[in-house]
Amino acid sequence: MSEATTIGHAIRTARRRHRLTQEQLAELAGTSTRTVREIEHGSGGTGIATVAAVANAVGLTLGVTE
Repeated sequence: MSEATTIGHAIRTARRRHRLTQEQLAELAGTSTRTVREIEHGSGGTGIATVAAVANAVGLTLGVTE
């Protein structure tokens, strides 16, 4: 599983836990529903700042490991 897919899965799981639709999450994060969908599927060329904003909207933070 790629990093993008892993992040997308975590965001989708958190979104569902908070009982949010993709549309609601997009509004909270200041992005489009299409972008949320692409992030959740690990596709598209979404910038890291947008991914971080979507993750933050559901209480997740992105981190770096070596």
